Amino acid sequence: MDPQFREAFNAAFDSARYERYRADLEGSLGCEVGFRLAETPVFFPAYLRERCARAASEIVATLSQPALVERMRAAVPERYARERPEGVPQIACVDFAIVRGDDGRFEPKLVELQGFPSLFAFEIFQRDAWDRELQRVAGCDRDWSAWFSGDRDSYLSCLKQTILGAHDPQSVVLLDLDPPAQKTSCDFAATKLLLGVDAVDPRELTRRGARLFRRGPSGAEIPVERIYYRLVPDELERSGRGSSAVLSGALDVEWVPHPNWFWMWSKYSLPFLEHPAAPRTKLLSDVDALPADLGANYVLKPLFSFAGAGVNVHPSAGDVGAIAPAERERWCLQEKIAYAPAIEAADGGSVKVEVRVMLLRPDGANELVPATNLCRLSRGDLLGVDFNKNLTWVGSSIGIWPA
Repeated sequence: MDPQFREAFNAAFDSARYERYRADLEGSLGCEVGFRLAETPVFFPAYLRERCARAASEIVATLSQPALVERMRAAVPERYARERPEGVPQIACVDFAIVRGDDGRFEPKLVELQGFPSLFAFEIFQRDAWDRELQRVAGCDRDWSAWFSGDRDSYLSCLKQTILGAHDPQSVVLLDLDPPAQKTSCDFAATKLLLGVDAVDPRELTRRGARLFRRGPSGAEIPVERIYYRLVPDELERSGRGSSAVLSGALDVEWVPHPNWFWMWSKYSLPFLEHPAAPRTKLLSDVDALPADLGANYVLKPLFSFAGAGVNVHPSAGDVGAIAPAERERWCLQEKIAYAPAIEAADGGSVKVEVRVMLLRPDGANELVPATNLCRLSRGDLLGVDFNKNLTWVGSSIGIWPA
Protein backbone atom coordinates (compact mmCIF):
# COMPACT_ATOMS: atom_id res chain seq x y z
CA MET A 1 0.00 0.00 0.00
CA ASP A 2 2.95 2.30 0.54
CA PRO A 3 3.50 3.38 -3.09
CA GLN A 4 7.26 3.87 -2.74
CA PHE A 5 7.92 0.28 -1.74
CA ARG A 6 5.13 -1.20 -3.84
CA GLU A 7 6.59 0.25 -7.04
CA ALA A 8 10.10 -0.92 -6.19
CA PHE A 9 8.92 -4.41 -5.27
CA ASN A 10 6.68 -4.87 -8.31
CA ALA A 11 9.41 -3.68 -10.67
CA ALA A 12 11.79 -6.31 -9.29
CA PHE A 13 9.28 -9.15 -8.96
CA ASP A 14 9.54 -12.44 -10.80
CA SER A 15 8.52 -16.01 -10.00
CA ALA A 16 12.07 -16.94 -8.99
CA ARG A 17 11.95 -14.36 -6.19
CA TYR A 18 8.70 -15.83 -4.88
CA GLU A 19 10.03 -19.39 -4.99
CA ARG A 20 13.20 -18.33 -3.18
CA TYR A 21 11.17 -16.62 -0.44
CA ARG A 22 8.94 -19.66 -0.01
CA ALA A 23 11.87 -22.08 0.09
CA ASP A 24 13.66 -19.87 2.61
CA LEU A 25 10.60 -19.70 4.86
CA GLU A 26 9.92 -23.43 4.76
CA GLY A 27 13.62 -24.19 5.20
CA SER A 28 13.81 -22.06 8.33
CA LEU A 29 10.74 -23.83 9.75
CA GLY A 30 11.91 -27.29 8.74
CA CYS A 31 8.49 -28.11 7.26
CA GLU A 32 6.11 -27.25 4.44
CA VAL A 33 3.48 -24.55 4.91
CA GLY A 34 0.02 -26.08 4.52
CA PHE A 35 -1.66 -23.03 3.00
CA ARG A 36 -0.90 -20.72 0.10
CA LEU A 37 1.74 -18.05 0.61
CA ALA A 38 1.09 -14.79 -1.22
CA GLU A 39 3.70 -13.41 -3.58
CA THR A 40 4.13 -10.16 -1.68
CA PRO A 41 4.26 -8.61 1.77
CA VAL A 42 1.89 -5.73 2.54
CA PHE A 43 3.77 -2.44 2.85
CA PHE A 44 1.92 -0.51 5.58
CA PRO A 45 2.05 3.29 5.54
CA ALA A 46 2.45 4.67 9.06
CA TYR A 47 -1.04 6.17 9.24
CA LEU A 48 -2.74 2.85 8.43
CA ARG A 49 -0.62 0.95 10.94
CA GLU A 50 -1.67 3.44 13.62
CA ARG A 51 -5.36 3.26 12.60
CA CYS A 52 -5.39 -0.55 12.79
CA ALA A 53 -3.65 -0.69 16.17
CA ARG A 54 -5.87 2.01 17.67
CA ALA A 55 -9.11 0.43 16.43
CA ALA A 56 -8.09 -3.00 17.74
CA SER A 57 -7.16 -1.57 21.14
CA GLU A 58 -10.43 0.35 21.44
CA ILE A 59 -12.57 -2.63 20.42
CA VAL A 60 -10.81 -4.95 22.85
CA ALA A 61 -11.11 -2.34 25.63
CA THR A 62 -14.88 -2.23 25.03
CA LEU A 63 -15.12 -6.03 25.20
CA SER A 64 -13.10 -6.01 28.43
CA GLN A 65 -15.76 -4.13 30.38
CA PRO A 66 -16.91 -6.45 33.20
CA ALA A 67 -20.62 -6.04 32.45
CA LEU A 68 -20.11 -6.99 28.81
CA VAL A 69 -17.82 -9.90 29.72
CA GLU A 70 -20.61 -11.20 31.97
CA ARG A 71 -23.12 -10.86 29.13
CA MET A 72 -20.84 -12.78 26.77
CA ARG A 73 -20.94 -15.83 29.05
CA ALA A 74 -24.29 -16.70 27.46
CA ALA A 75 -22.37 -17.69 24.33
CA VAL A 76 -20.78 -20.74 25.99
CA PRO A 77 -22.82 -23.91 25.24
CA GLU A 78 -23.83 -25.79 28.37
CA ARG A 79 -21.94 -28.89 27.28
CA TYR A 80 -18.70 -26.85 27.34
CA ALA A 81 -19.42 -24.94 30.52
CA ARG A 82 -16.58 -25.00 33.06
CA GLU A 83 -15.09 -22.75 35.72
CA ARG A 84 -15.25 -19.09 34.79
CA PRO A 85 -12.17 -17.38 33.42
CA GLU A 86 -11.07 -14.28 35.26
CA GLY A 87 -10.34 -10.89 33.72
CA VAL A 88 -9.71 -10.95 29.97
CA PRO A 89 -7.93 -13.50 27.75
CA GLN A 90 -4.16 -13.48 27.29
CA ILE A 91 -4.66 -13.58 23.52
CA ALA A 92 -7.05 -11.90 21.09
CA CYS A 93 -7.21 -11.33 17.35
CA VAL A 94 -9.15 -8.62 15.55
CA ASP A 95 -9.70 -8.97 11.79
CA PHE A 96 -10.11 -5.87 9.66
CA ALA A 97 -10.99 -5.42 6.02
CA ILE A 98 -9.03 -2.60 4.43
CA VAL A 99 -11.50 -0.13 2.93
CA ARG A 100 -11.48 3.45 1.65
CA GLY A 101 -12.49 5.97 4.29
CA ASP A 102 -14.33 9.24 3.78
CA ASP A 103 -10.96 10.98 3.64
CA GLY A 104 -9.94 8.83 0.66
CA ARG A 105 -7.26 7.02 2.66
CA PHE A 106 -7.23 3.39 3.68
CA GLU A 107 -8.84 2.47 7.01
CA PRO A 108 -9.79 -0.72 8.90
CA LYS A 109 -13.34 -2.09 9.06
CA LEU A 110 -14.07 -4.88 11.53
CA VAL A 111 -14.85 -8.27 10.00
CA GLU A 112 -14.69 -10.46 13.10
CA LEU A 113 -12.69 -11.12 16.24
CA GLN A 114 -11.69 -14.01 18.44
CA GLY A 115 -10.38 -14.70 21.91
CA PHE A 116 -8.35 -17.51 20.41
CA PRO A 117 -4.77 -17.95 19.18
CA SER A 118 -3.49 -17.39 15.67
CA LEU A 119 -0.11 -17.82 13.99
CA PHE A 120 1.85 -15.90 16.62
CA ALA A 121 5.10 -17.85 16.17
CA PHE A 122 4.84 -18.40 12.41
CA GLU A 123 4.63 -14.65 11.75
CA ILE A 124 8.14 -14.19 13.15
CA PHE A 125 9.48 -16.57 10.52
CA GLN A 126 7.36 -15.00 7.77
CA ARG A 127 8.63 -11.53 8.61
CA ASP A 128 12.23 -12.83 8.76
CA ALA A 129 11.95 -14.48 5.34
CA TRP A 130 10.59 -11.32 3.72
CA ASP A 131 13.22 -9.21 5.48
CA ARG A 132 15.97 -11.38 3.98
CA GLU A 133 14.42 -11.37 0.50
CA LEU A 134 13.84 -7.63 0.45
CA GLN A 135 17.55 -6.99 0.97
CA ARG A 136 17.85 -8.11 -2.69
CA VAL A 137 15.34 -5.49 -3.93
CA ALA A 138 16.66 -2.04 -4.81
CA GLY A 139 14.68 0.54 -2.85
CA CYS A 140 13.51 -2.05 -0.30
CA ASP A 141 16.90 -3.01 1.15
CA ARG A 142 16.44 -1.96 4.77
CA ASP A 143 15.38 -3.50 8.08
CA TRP A 144 11.66 -4.32 8.30
CA SER A 145 9.34 -4.49 11.28
CA ALA A 146 6.01 -6.26 11.81
CA TRP A 147 5.72 -5.34 15.51
CA PHE A 148 3.29 -2.67 16.69
CA SER A 149 5.67 -1.77 19.52
CA GLY A 150 9.25 -2.68 20.21
CA ASP A 151 11.26 -4.98 17.99
CA ARG A 152 11.65 -8.68 17.20
CA ASP A 153 13.37 -9.47 20.49
CA SER A 154 10.81 -7.68 22.64
CA TYR A 155 7.95 -9.31 20.72
CA LEU A 156 9.46 -12.76 21.23
CA SER A 157 9.97 -12.02 24.93
CA CYS A 158 6.31 -10.98 25.26
CA LEU A 159 5.18 -14.10 23.41
CA LYS A 160 7.23 -16.32 25.73
CA GLN A 161 5.81 -14.64 28.83
CA THR A 162 2.28 -15.01 27.48
CA ILE A 163 2.43 -18.67 26.49
CA LEU A 164 4.87 -20.06 29.07
CA GLY A 165 4.20 -17.86 32.06
CA ALA A 166 6.59 -19.01 34.80
CA HIS A 167 6.64 -22.64 33.59
CA ASP A 168 9.25 -24.86 32.03
CA PRO A 169 8.38 -25.48 28.33
CA GLN A 170 8.17 -29.23 29.00
CA SER A 171 5.18 -28.68 31.30
CA VAL A 172 3.37 -26.57 28.68
CA VAL A 173 1.56 -28.12 25.70
CA LEU A 174 0.06 -26.65 22.56
CA LEU A 175 -3.24 -28.54 22.38
CA ASP A 176 -4.91 -29.33 19.06
CA LEU A 177 -6.60 -32.24 17.35
CA ASP A 178 -4.12 -34.37 15.36
CA PRO A 179 -1.53 -31.54 15.17
CA PRO A 180 0.50 -32.85 12.18
CA ALA A 181 -2.69 -32.88 10.05
CA GLN A 182 -3.61 -29.25 10.77
CA LYS A 183 -3.01 -26.64 8.08
CA THR A 184 -1.52 -24.49 10.83
CA SER A 185 1.08 -27.13 11.76
CA CYS A 186 3.78 -24.76 10.48
CA ASP A 187 2.92 -22.50 13.42
CA PHE A 188 3.23 -25.48 15.75
CA ALA A 189 6.71 -26.10 14.32
CA ALA A 190 7.57 -22.42 14.83
CA THR A 191 6.28 -22.55 18.41
CA LYS A 192 8.50 -25.54 19.13
CA LEU A 193 11.56 -23.85 17.62
CA LEU A 194 11.06 -20.55 19.46
CA LEU A 195 9.50 -21.64 22.75
CA GLY A 196 10.27 -25.34 23.11
CA VAL A 197 6.56 -26.21 23.41
CA ASP A 198 5.29 -29.47 21.89
CA ALA A 199 2.01 -29.77 19.98
CA VAL A 200 -0.10 -32.52 21.56
CA ASP A 201 -3.37 -34.24 20.67
CA PRO A 202 -5.79 -34.35 23.63
CA ARG A 203 -5.99 -38.14 23.28
CA GLU A 204 -2.28 -38.32 24.15
CA LEU A 205 -2.95 -36.93 27.62
CA THR A 206 -3.58 -39.02 30.72
CA ARG A 207 -5.90 -37.73 33.41
CA ARG A 208 -5.77 -38.55 37.11
CA GLY A 209 -8.33 -36.66 39.09
CA ALA A 210 -7.94 -33.02 38.08
CA ARG A 211 -4.33 -33.42 36.86
CA LEU A 212 -3.12 -34.04 33.32
CA PHE A 213 0.06 -35.81 32.24
CA ARG A 214 1.87 -36.43 28.95
CA ARG A 215 4.77 -38.57 27.81
CA GLY A 216 8.07 -36.82 27.19
CA PRO A 217 10.59 -37.75 24.46
CA SER A 218 12.22 -40.31 26.77
CA GLY A 219 8.89 -41.88 27.66
CA ALA A 220 8.85 -40.39 31.14
CA GLU A 221 5.55 -38.97 32.38
CA ILE A 222 5.46 -35.17 32.66
CA PRO A 223 2.76 -33.16 34.51
CA VAL A 224 0.95 -30.63 32.31
CA GLU A 225 0.83 -27.29 34.11
CA ARG A 226 -0.30 -24.98 31.32
CA ILE A 227 -2.18 -25.44 28.03
CA TYR A 228 -1.76 -23.23 24.98
CA TYR A 229 -5.30 -23.88 23.77
CA ARG A 230 -5.66 -24.24 19.99
CA LEU A 231 -8.49 -26.78 19.86
CA VAL A 232 -11.60 -25.75 17.87
CA PRO A 233 -14.54 -27.46 19.61
CA ASP A 234 -16.73 -28.04 16.55
CA GLU A 235 -13.76 -29.61 14.74
CA LEU A 236 -13.47 -32.14 17.56
CA GLU A 237 -17.20 -32.84 17.33
CA ARG A 238 -17.12 -33.22 13.53
CA SER A 239 -14.23 -35.66 13.84
CA GLY A 240 -16.54 -38.12 15.61
CA ARG A 241 -13.85 -38.89 18.17
CA GLY A 242 -15.95 -37.97 21.14
CA SER A 243 -15.08 -35.71 24.02
CA SER A 244 -11.65 -35.65 25.56
CA ALA A 245 -10.30 -35.48 29.06
CA VAL A 246 -9.46 -31.85 28.49
CA LEU A 247 -13.02 -30.84 27.61
CA SER A 248 -14.81 -32.29 30.61
CA GLY A 249 -14.95 -31.05 34.17
CA ALA A 250 -12.61 -28.89 36.20
CA LEU A 251 -8.87 -29.31 35.74
CA ASP A 252 -5.86 -28.23 37.75
CA VAL A 253 -4.18 -26.47 34.83
CA GLU A 254 -3.57 -22.96 33.54
CA TRP A 255 -5.16 -22.05 30.20
CA VAL A 256 -3.80 -19.75 27.48
CA PRO A 257 -6.42 -18.68 26.69
CA HIS A 258 -9.23 -20.27 28.69
CA PRO A 259 -11.52 -22.35 26.39
CA ASN A 260 -14.56 -20.17 27.17
CA TRP A 261 -13.04 -17.22 25.33
CA PHE A 262 -13.42 -19.12 22.04
CA TRP A 263 -17.17 -18.63 22.46
CA MET A 264 -17.32 -15.36 24.40
CA TRP A 265 -15.06 -13.22 22.22
CA SER A 266 -16.18 -14.19 18.75
CA LYS A 267 -18.70 -13.04 16.15
CA TYR A 268 -21.16 -13.33 19.05
CA SER A 269 -19.66 -10.07 20.33
CA LEU A 270 -20.24 -8.06 17.16
CA PRO A 271 -23.87 -7.01 17.80
CA PHE A 272 -22.81 -5.49 21.13
CA LEU A 273 -20.06 -3.32 19.64
CA GLU A 274 -20.47 0.35 18.80
CA HIS A 275 -17.34 1.67 17.15
CA PRO A 276 -16.63 3.60 13.93
CA ALA A 277 -14.73 0.58 12.61
CA ALA A 278 -17.55 -1.89 13.38
CA PRO A 279 -20.27 -2.59 10.77
CA ARG A 280 -23.90 -2.93 11.82
CA THR A 281 -24.52 -6.47 13.05
CA LYS A 282 -27.55 -8.24 14.54
CA LEU A 283 -28.07 -11.68 15.96
CA LEU A 284 -30.44 -13.43 13.58
CA SER A 285 -32.75 -14.18 16.50
CA ASP A 286 -33.17 -10.40 16.98
CA VAL A 287 -34.07 -9.68 13.33
CA ASP A 288 -37.82 -8.99 13.06
CA ALA A 289 -37.92 -8.21 9.35
CA LEU A 290 -35.33 -8.94 6.70
CA PRO A 291 -33.85 -5.87 4.97
CA ALA A 292 -34.97 -5.32 1.38
CA ASP A 293 -31.32 -5.22 0.28
CA LEU A 294 -30.44 -8.47 2.07
CA GLY A 295 -28.50 -10.17 -0.73
CA ALA A 296 -26.71 -7.04 -1.88
CA ASN A 297 -25.67 -5.46 1.39
CA TYR A 298 -25.56 -8.14 4.10
CA VAL A 299 -23.59 -11.25 4.98
CA LEU A 300 -25.08 -14.21 6.85
CA LYS A 301 -22.60 -15.77 9.28
CA PRO A 302 -22.57 -18.60 11.81
CA LEU A 303 -21.17 -17.21 15.04
CA PHE A 304 -18.71 -19.95 15.81
CA SER A 305 -17.40 -21.20 12.49
CA PHE A 306 -13.69 -21.26 11.78
CA ALA A 307 -11.75 -20.24 8.63
CA GLY A 308 -14.85 -18.85 6.90
CA ALA A 309 -16.92 -22.05 7.05
CA GLY A 310 -20.63 -21.45 6.49
CA VAL A 311 -20.36 -17.74 5.63
CA ASN A 312 -22.92 -16.70 2.98
CA VAL A 313 -21.96 -13.49 1.18
CA HIS A 314 -25.10 -13.42 -0.99
CA PRO A 315 -27.89 -14.56 1.36
CA SER A 316 -31.51 -14.87 0.28
CA ALA A 317 -34.70 -14.92 2.31
CA GLY A 318 -34.78 -18.66 1.65
CA ASP A 319 -31.31 -19.08 3.15
CA VAL A 320 -32.44 -17.30 6.30
CA GLY A 321 -35.70 -19.24 6.41
CA ALA A 322 -33.80 -22.52 6.24
CA ILE A 323 -32.20 -21.80 9.63
CA ALA A 324 -34.37 -23.28 12.38
CA PRO A 325 -35.68 -20.71 14.90
CA ALA A 326 -33.89 -22.50 17.73
CA GLU A 327 -30.57 -22.06 15.88
CA ARG A 328 -30.92 -18.37 14.98
CA GLU A 329 -29.21 -17.13 18.11
CA ARG A 330 -26.10 -18.83 16.69
CA TRP A 331 -26.16 -16.75 13.47
CA CYS A 332 -25.81 -13.08 12.67
CA LEU A 333 -26.57 -10.68 9.84
CA GLN A 334 -23.73 -8.26 9.23
CA GLU A 335 -23.59 -5.22 7.01
CA LYS A 336 -21.49 -6.08 3.96
CA ILE A 337 -18.06 -4.48 3.78
CA ALA A 338 -16.67 -3.05 0.56
CA TYR A 339 -13.04 -4.11 0.47
CA ALA A 340 -10.81 -1.63 -1.33
CA PRO A 341 -8.58 -2.67 -4.23
CA ALA A 342 -5.60 -2.07 -1.97
CA ILE A 343 -2.62 -3.69 -3.74
CA GLU A 344 -1.63 -3.46 -7.37
CA ALA A 345 -0.36 -6.89 -8.40
CA ALA A 346 2.72 -7.21 -10.60
CA ASP A 347 0.81 -9.58 -12.87
CA GLY A 348 -2.06 -7.09 -13.33
CA GLY A 349 -5.25 -6.34 -11.44
CA SER A 350 -5.82 -5.47 -7.81
CA VAL A 351 -5.90 -7.41 -4.59
CA LYS A 352 -8.03 -7.03 -1.45
CA VAL A 353 -6.42 -7.11 1.99
CA GLU A 354 -7.57 -8.30 5.39
CA VAL A 355 -5.38 -7.50 8.40
CA ARG A 356 -5.44 -9.49 11.61
CA VAL A 357 -4.17 -7.42 14.53
CA MET A 358 -2.84 -9.93 17.07
CA LEU A 359 -2.84 -8.87 20.72
CA LEU A 360 -1.06 -10.31 23.76
CA ARG A 361 -1.43 -9.98 27.52
CA PRO A 362 1.42 -11.69 29.40
CA ASP A 363 0.89 -12.85 32.97
CA GLY A 364 0.73 -9.89 35.34
CA ALA A 365 -0.42 -7.39 32.70
CA ASN A 366 -3.92 -5.94 32.86
CA GLU A 367 -4.51 -5.10 29.22
CA LEU A 368 -4.12 -6.70 25.83
CA VAL A 369 -1.81 -4.75 23.54
CA PRO A 370 -1.33 -4.98 19.76
CA ALA A 371 1.78 -7.08 19.14
CA THR A 372 2.02 -8.20 15.51
CA ASN A 373 -0.16 -8.95 12.50
CA LEU A 374 -0.91 -11.27 9.68
CA CYS A 375 -2.55 -10.42 6.37
CA ARG A 376 -4.70 -12.37 3.96
CA LEU A 377 -4.84 -11.36 0.32
CA SER A 378 -7.81 -12.16 -1.90
CA ARG A 379 -9.27 -11.79 -5.35
CA GLY A 380 -12.37 -13.81 -4.41
CA ASP A 381 -15.54 -13.11 -2.41
CA LEU A 382 -13.99 -14.39 0.82
CA LEU A 383 -10.53 -13.90 2.25
CA GLY A 384 -9.73 -17.42 3.45
CA VAL A 385 -7.14 -19.31 1.43
CA ASP A 386 -9.73 -22.01 0.70
CA PHE A 387 -11.73 -19.45 -1.29
CA ASN A 388 -8.86 -18.29 -3.52
CA LYS A 389 -7.67 -21.48 -5.14
CA ASN A 390 -5.89 -21.36 -8.49
CA LEU A 391 -5.27 -17.62 -8.16
CA THR A 392 -2.00 -15.73 -7.81
CA TRP A 393 -1.10 -12.91 -5.42
CA VAL A 394 -3.49 -14.33 -2.83
CA GLY A 395 -3.06 -16.15 0.46
CA SER A 396 -0.99 -15.64 3.58
CA SER A 397 1.08 -12.50 3.98
CA ILE A 398 2.23 -10.05 6.64
CA GLY A 399 2.15 -6.28 7.03
CA ILE A 400 5.59 -4.71 7.34
CA TRP A 401 7.10 -1.24 7.57
CA PRO A 402 10.61 0.25 7.88
CA ALA A 403 12.06 -0.53 11.31
